[in-house]
Parts: sequence; C-alpha cells; structure tokens
Amino acid sequence: MFRTEYAFTLPMGYVDADGALRRTGTMRLATAGDEILPLRDPRVQKNSAYLVVILLSRVVVELEGVEQITPAVIEGLFAADLAYLQDLYNEINRVDDGNRSVMCPNCRQSFDLEVESLGGSVATPSIS
Repeated sequence: MFRTEYAFTLPMGYVDADGALRRTGTMRLATAGDEILPLRDPRVQKNSAYLVVILLSRVVVELEGVEQITPAVIEGLFAADLAYLQDLYNEINRVDDGNRSVMCPNCRQSFDLEVESLGGSVATPSIS
C-alpha cells in the first residue's frame, strides 16, 4: 500500500494557549498545489522566508490536541521543532541536495551525480 502520512514526535513540543505541551502529530505527502499555491500568499510575497510556514501548515495534518493547524501554530513552534519538520518534509517528499550516488553498470564503481533540484528544496532547505 502507498503510504501518504507519516507520524512524528517533535523534539521539544508545541506549547498551546493553555500551556499544554503537544509533541506527536502527522504529516502528509505534499502535492504540487501545496508548493505552488503559497507563492500567491501576500505574506510570502513580502517575505519569502514565510513560505515554509505556509507550506508546513498545509501538510501537517495533525498535532495532538490542536484543533486546526494554521500558520499561527507553525509560527509558535520552537526553532528546533521547525527545523525537524523541515527535515521530515524533505525526507518524506524525497527532496535532496541535488547529489545522487550512482553506480556505473560496466565497472561497478560508485560516484556522486549532481542533479538540479526541483520544487520543495527552495521552500524547505535542509538544515542538517
């Protein structure tokens, strides 16, 4: 079966309005619309760094005890949790740094092949 949702546990946790710590949640695979539509948002047009906030608010579908995941919820995350979610996004959507290891079919030697990145790599650069 094709997997579209991934459970996660935030390293620090989101503190909600009542002071409760929320750590577990679910992220779904991104669609093309998830990456394209936020570019129309005036907040993103004014500050491109806000793209990751909008994008994550679209793909994080659950955070324990939080009724709706909004950009305000993502803004309220600790920096370590935001970095964690960016890395998870890149991992599950297979956004890489543009390098792929390949093997020559003739001599069987392995080498890195540099490939142009598409889509989410700009929105969610890996910090690791």
